[in-house]
Amino acid sequence: MKKVLLITLFSIVFSLKNYAQSLKFGVKAGVNFSTIRGENLDVDNRTGFHAGAIAELKLTDKFSIQPELLYTQLGTKGSGNELTTSYISLPVMAKYYLFQGLSIEAGPQASFLVDDKLEVAGRGIVDTNVEDFDFGLNVGLGYNFNNGIFFQTRYTLGITTIQENPDVKNGAFQLSLGYQF
Repeated sequence: MKKVLLITLFSIVFSLKNYAQSLKFGVKAGVNFSTIRGENLDVDNRTGFHAGAIAELKLTDKFSIQPELLYTQLGTKGSGNELTTSYISLPVMAKYYLFQGLSIEAGPQASFLVDDKLEVAGRGIVDTNVEDFDFGLNVGLGYNFNNGIFFQTRYTLGITTIQENPDVKNGAFQLSLGYQF
């Protein structure tokens, strides 16, 4: 599954050379406020970060597609316990420009687990049983300034279960700052 997604992403990027004048690349980084959702959970947000590369292909004056490749820290904390997960995430955002610079965006995100750690009060670090793959849906807003700097805010709603017993899913609010060239 990982290979198929990566090959698809690279094929899309390399096949876009015909659109070179409407293709911009960039970098972005920011903060994540994440938690897990499930029944009977009493947990708080965990603060992490994300950073990576983007490409934006303008298809019309109002519409563009923005695939991204990000390193993302997620997790949660509560009752002396803290779950930390790190992913390589591949969001593909459809962006609609409401007016010059301001866009609404939505799209799917595939994430692949890189690292996980569960620290339990009084027991130290224990096994997590977190799944290797997470799929989510994103929705957000962005603003691109004329000088290449952009700001984005987004919520990621985890769709797949990342851990059984209890049945939990990721959720994260992101604030990003970036630069397109």
